[in-house]
Amino acid sequence: EVKDLFYLWNDALATLDPDTVAKRYSKEAVLLPTVSDTPRTNYDLIQDYFTAFLQKKPQGVILESNVLMGFNWAQDAGIYEFTMGSSGDKVKARYTFVYVFEDGEWKISHHHSSVMPEAFLG
Repeated sequence: EVKDLFYLWNDALATLDPDTVAKRYSKEAVLLPTVSDTPRTNYDLIQDYFTAFLQKKPQGVILESNVLMGFNWAQDAGIYEFTMGSSGDKVKARYTFVYVFEDGEWKISHHHSSVMPEAFLG
């Protein structure tokens, strides 16, 4: 199931190893992360992002999921929430994952994560 692909990524986060997480992304992946203004468009930039993010010891759960599937691709968009193990803080965000079947396994081709905007609107 497509939602299970999220948990493969979340399990990679639990290793606290940025290399393990970065390997969940496809060769030409684009990561638009929650806590960085820099689009991450190659392995080194994705790994760099997770080097900092994993220091917070994040673990996520999907709260709302909307799945589309095609031939050798799938999309999951919705809302997830992270608990930061380093502080106990909870962060809710919107997400989109686009997965592609590459080299015999499902990889993340596009990942966009953004904070919930209403928290910032007056």
